[in-house]
Amino acid sequence: VKAALDYSLTHNHDTLTLVHKGNIMKFTEGKFKEWGYDLAKREYNSNEYEGGPWQVINNNGKQLIIKDVIADAFLQQILLRPSEYDVIATLNLNGDYISDVLAAIVGGIGIAPGANINYNSGHAIFEATHGTAPKYAGKNVVNPSSVILSGAMMLEYIGWKEAADLITDGIEGAIKCKTVTYDFHRLMDGATKVSCSGFGEAIIANM
Repeated sequence: VKAALDYSLTHNHDTLTLVHKGNIMKFTEGKFKEWGYDLAKREYNSNEYEGGPWQVINNNGKQLIIKDVIADAFLQQILLRPSEYDVIATLNLNGDYISDVLAAIVGGIGIAPGANINYNSGHAIFEATHGTAPKYAGKNVVNPSSVILSGAMMLEYIGWKEAADLITDGIEGAIKCKTVTYDFHRLMDGATKVSCSGFGEAIIANM
């Protein structure tokens, strides 16, 4: 939660949502929610928002709203009202479910990047959100976007924002031109299906 708060404040986000199942798992996930609010009060001088338990932190003229939602309700709302959510802090099991749902919203795990960051030490690992998929090894067919965008996140993390933006622009341009790998091809009308390496060439062409 502290890492999520620091990230939200540093990057001027609007909301931080604590996702939990505290209505049932009161002594574990319920305490996670309570601890999150207590941390915001204790270390960030937050105030109650509209009577609580939501909290608000004033941040350079903006406000960061800290709120919570039950996990199953969140899984519905993120599909129906995604604009209501910004940064999320949750527990490991919930995070596994949520990350796949969020990946599906943007096209699947083939395009979703991943990062494990220790904001105290600064150490970080950037990796694709998907697994190894041995059945596709050596076939030159998979979507490389998850790995490539993870690399872009790494570049941004170390301060190479211009390089990261070039990569992101290249991927966006290739998809906009409907030059895509098989996973996107089956979802798009009038798209051109290319290989993994062919998509890489399309990214470069659109930088």
